[in-house]
Amino acid sequence: MPASMTPDTASHADPAARWRLFTGLFLGAAGLAGLLVLAFVAALDPYGLRAAPGRAQGPIMDLNQRFMYPQVVRGGAYDAAVFGTSTARLLDPRALDRAFGGRFANLAMNAATPWEQTQLARLFLARAPATAVLFGLDASWCEADADRKRLTFRAFPPWLYREPLAWTAVFHQWNQQSVEIAGRALLHRLGRMPARIRSDGYEVFTPPESRYDAARAAAHIHGDAPRLKERPEADPATPALPWLDELLGLAPTEARKIVAFMPVNVVAQPEPGSAAAAREAACKARVAEIARRHGALAVDFRIPSVVTRDDTLYWDALHYRLPVADRIVSALRRAAEAGRDDPDGFYRVLAAPRAEP
Repeated sequence: MPASMTPDTASHADPAARWRLFTGLFLGAAGLAGLLVLAFVAALDPYGLRAAPGRAQGPIMDLNQRFMYPQVVRGGAYDAAVFGTSTARLLDPRALDRAFGGRFANLAMNAATPWEQTQLARLFLARAPATAVLFGLDASWCEADADRKRLTFRAFPPWLYREPLAWTAVFHQWNQQSVEIAGRALLHRLGRMPARIRSDGYEVFTPPESRYDAARAAAHIHGDAPRLKERPEADPATPALPWLDELLGLAPTEARKIVAFMPVNVVAQPEPGSAAAAREAACKARVAEIARRHGALAVDFRIPSVVTRDDTLYWDALHYRLPVADRIVSALRRAAEAGRDDPDGFYRVLAAPRAEP
């Protein structure tokens, strides 16, 4: 130290060096904290990246099924699955097991677009051979712009649907959402928080039946805008149906294949003579043709019937009550066995597999 420099002045001699030291320590601490967070998330594995046959999936701890259901597929516990939107979510896999055999998972997702449903179904069909697939169809499959409306406001993680799953997928979990879900997974392991959704994907998302209010339900049902009566289109396009064609082609020949238009209240069905009715009729005809080509059963519940005309069987125009779900499963079984329309008019059989000789 020069004779003219006291210890006090030496401590202030190089502020740049002190700032470099502080910055280095800060960045090092931040980097270490980030790695610890990533290690925490990777250890809890909230999206089931390590799920595989023989290695069970983790608990479903988030309500965005788009992030949760790939692990149900990769876990390999189920060889049959339901795909669709919330109109198919009340179909209980255990009831479907009893009706058709196999081990069903319900992989229907809230407001899922046909494109999103296709990504999940492709992942499922790319795994172990399926014994059964059930596609619950809605009006979105018949829309002219279905190929352009691929996503909703809900986040969709394409990296979770790649097969095989890339090792870099772990870094997609480096965010606040993943930390929150990992925290829930930890609480579940500690017995402090139940799983959000059953391990087979099934959830009764409607209110308890004991809280059903017919007047309130009617207000929801009939609060929709009036249906339009445009002139029918000559050749309505259905760009999503080639995806359905592809998916049925990916299913094993011996697998049971079912396509069903889900029953919505009549106020949500197109008015006869309207353009929407013409589009839907053409769409159903094409679905029937696709089903016949792949030996699939195609059933149409989306018609005026004793169920869809009864407001007391619905919470709103799209969502039926829990007992209707059991009725749908039973009806699908009858349709598969008889191959004919329901005598009571609950459903129409659009296509039936040929009986084996």
